[in-house]
Amino acid sequence: MTTTATALKLETADLKVMANRLRGHSILMTTESASGHPTTCMSCAEIVSALFFQSMDWDPADPTASASDVFVLSKGHAAPILYAALKEAGAIDQDLLDLRKIDSPLEGHPTPNLDWVRVASGSLGQGLSAASGMAKVRKMDGHEKRVFCLTGDGEVAEGAVWEAAAFASHYELDNLCAIVDVNGLGQSGVSMFGHDPAVYARRFEAFGWHAIVVDGHDVEALVAAFAEAKATTGKPTVLVARTEKGKGWSEAEGKHGFHGKPIPRGDKLTAALAEIGDADIAATRPSVTPGRRPDGGERVASWTPGYEKGQKEQVATRQAYGQALVELGNVRDDVFVIDGDTKNSTFAEKFAIAHPDRYVEAFIAEQNMIGVALGAATEGKIAFASSFAAFLTRAYDFIRMAAYSRPGALIVCGSHCGVSIGEDGASQMGLEDIAMMRAVYGSTVLYPSDAVSAERCVQAIIRAGGVGYIRTSRPKTAVIYDKNELFPVGGSKTLRSSDADVATLIGAGVTLHESLAAAETLAKDGIAVRVIDLYSVQPIDTATLQKAAAETKRLVVVEDHSPAGGLGEAVAMAVAGKAPIDHLCVKTAPRSGKPDELLDTFGISAAKIVEAVRAGL
Repeated sequence: MTTTATALKLETADLKVMANRLRGHSILMTTESASGHPTTCMSCAEIVSALFFQSMDWDPADPTASASDVFVLSKGHAAPILYAALKEAGAIDQDLLDLRKIDSPLEGHPTPNLDWVRVASGSLGQGLSAASGMAKVRKMDGHEKRVFCLTGDGEVAEGAVWEAAAFASHYELDNLCAIVDVNGLGQSGVSMFGHDPAVYARRFEAFGWHAIVVDGHDVEALVAAFAEAKATTGKPTVLVARTEKGKGWSEAEGKHGFHGKPIPRGDKLTAALAEIGDADIAATRPSVTPGRRPDGGERVASWTPGYEKGQKEQVATRQAYGQALVELGNVRDDVFVIDGDTKNSTFAEKFAIAHPDRYVEAFIAEQNMIGVALGAATEGKIAFASSFAAFLTRAYDFIRMAAYSRPGALIVCGSHCGVSIGEDGASQMGLEDIAMMRAVYGSTVLYPSDAVSAERCVQAIIRAGGVGYIRTSRPKTAVIYDKNELFPVGGSKTLRSSDADVATLIGAGVTLHESLAAAETLAKDGIAVRVIDLYSVQPIDTATLQKAAAETKRLVVVEDHSPAGGLGEAVAMAVAGKAPIDHLCVKTAPRSGKPDELLDTFGISAAKIVEAVRAGL
């Protein structure tokens, strides 16, 4: 066996031995932790051996993979075999027996707590989308290296896999190679097509892929298949590998009932290891200290919005979002924008027209859209993904998992939020999205109310990094801010205030404008109220809200959102019972109607706000 600084190339005989070493590691790791999935690792041992120690071009000293191939483990429960391969290659120095310990980066399913992991996996069916995003960006940037993604046959039942398959074929991602480990068994029974790799091959071929059916335990055939994949142009390749779950231990091999069950200490463990055999390779493996994967560096961009406070022309925040993307693309070349066939509604089309080489159409496939954006973010891009807020709910698991992947900057924009969209009706009205996004680990949630704040929020949210959410509205609204006003993450804007305020009105988006109109009406009757623009929903401006609670004694929160998880609950948490709260929101199922009718019908119009304030006097 030879080991070099830039590649690992084993002879066929050594690849077979390495596969058994990986099996042995996977068994011992899971036995030590008394949890994990050894049999799903054992089925793909030859695949991982052939890939990591012969076919993949990678540097065990460089987890950034900036000049190397990238590997994505979509079947995340096979994490032990990934860690074993990295250890055998000298890429990590962690003790493999620390698997799943609280202070170890070797987690039960992969996360970027280990530098070699690009995207968190384990929620099945997501890896191919992220890999497609990486491959697409590499194509766009002229990067020569490839992307490999290992999936399981069970997870191929997920519809998102086929969204990714369609995307990769459409964009001719011949730098992408997927491997399906067809071991025939899922968690609770036989997988959908059992041990019939031809079915999977035909399906991928129907989606425009080059498919290779291969014996997943024949390392020589696997190496040849990977070489064929590399030589294939104009389309992605999938290796459909027939394997046996639990391969190497006859008691479990190809049998149901062993999923997620480590081999207990004692005679069974001794027998399993003995059956696998003496898997020793005499070689000196490098000891390395990997560095952190960079997240794209400092994300700073500034420009002055081209709107004037009080101008006659009203502007929708969704329109200003599109213009902000254009301006951002003008000053930074690392911006990546993707949309789900709504670009003429989200106004992402402005970026597509101005910077077509950095725009990608995901079509109506929101799960894959988020996965692709995540893949782009791991390649150092400032990634934006946009659709109707309502349609993002189907992509929520992808957004949730993206947060655990800790991307440098992945910004999701949900437009057409709330009943204010009007006649299109309930199916198009995002009324759950703030709750959804506030619950995402480490997320930033911004909700601009005019064109200036929308553009400034784009500037602010990229600096925050991680997963961010911008909520934009369909109706055109007045420009109420000076173009030089800044909107830092965690802030708010107090637009009306006096010592005589009897209540504080808190809104964002369209309800801020309704609150301002209500304040004008109340002022005519000598009733003074404070008005706060809560544009930063998360993190929230606790100090300003608590000050308002102390000084005005009563808060009226108005939002175009359902009662759960939105502005009302965010404010309630921030003020911690220091003042009573009236919560005006969409409390019953919405319907079609004109925007003004709907705002009034569902109790969030200026007139309803006035009624609420008067009722509390």
